[in-house]
Amino acid sequence: MEWQYVSSKSNALVVRLAKLKDKKYRKAEGLFRFDGIKLFCEAVKNGAPISYVLVCESASDEIKRIAEESGVNAAFYILSENAFEKLTDELSPEGIITVCSELKNIEKIDDCSSLASRVSKKRVLLLESVRDAGNLGTVIRTAKAFGIDMLIISSDCADLYNPKTVRGAMGALFSQSIAVTDNMSECISALRQNGGRVFAAALRPDAKKLGSFELELGDAIVIGNEGHGLSKGIIDACDECVYIP
Repeated sequence: MEWQYVSSKSNALVVRLAKLKDKKYRKAEGLFRFDGIKLFCEAVKNGAPISYVLVCESASDEIKRIAEESGVNAAFYILSENAFEKLTDELSPEGIITVCSELKNIEKIDDCSSLASRVSKKRVLLLESVRDAGNLGTVIRTAKAFGIDMLIISSDCADLYNPKTVRGAMGALFSQSIAVTDNMSECISALRQNGGRVFAAALRPDAKKLGSFELELGDAIVIGNEGHGLSKGIIDACDECVYIP
């Protein structure tokens, strides 16, 4: 591998990658970026499609060594501090930024019936309209920790490739199976038709207390928006409601 040196923050590559702060450019390029050595190592461990590795010239020798020994097939750059500062999202950056292509474990779903068949007897969590990127990242991290096999999210949730989502997921984004759907109600119906129960997390008089009944493999829970909870249509599409006392 060879390091290429970039001194100017006006460099064409730096200007191009700086635009990845905006969702429309991430979507157009099919790329996203993130800061830090932990996320770099998690991306490498999970075989994420890394395109660029950008290291600040003032970074520690340890960070440069880890990057060099990673074995990833990517373009490696040493950036001046001015150029690096144009790209980083951190107040106290560690000195490494990774740019990845979109992840294969994240998929857009059109056929809800096929998805329901794939997750039969598995652990499924659904999210409707979770708008805060940090919250979405935290849910991804937690879902991974609890062994969720598939996370199904509505397409109006926060961007999965938002830097705050990636940071909040703390590496789980690279391995958690995630399906994005434009029709959450259809997905819920498909899960139910495939034999699973779907519970809406909602404060309703007839809601069951979490822990008062046994969740079985194939059952799923739907969590809603931070401020407004689940929409009425989604609640009505579910079998029952559940709440955390």
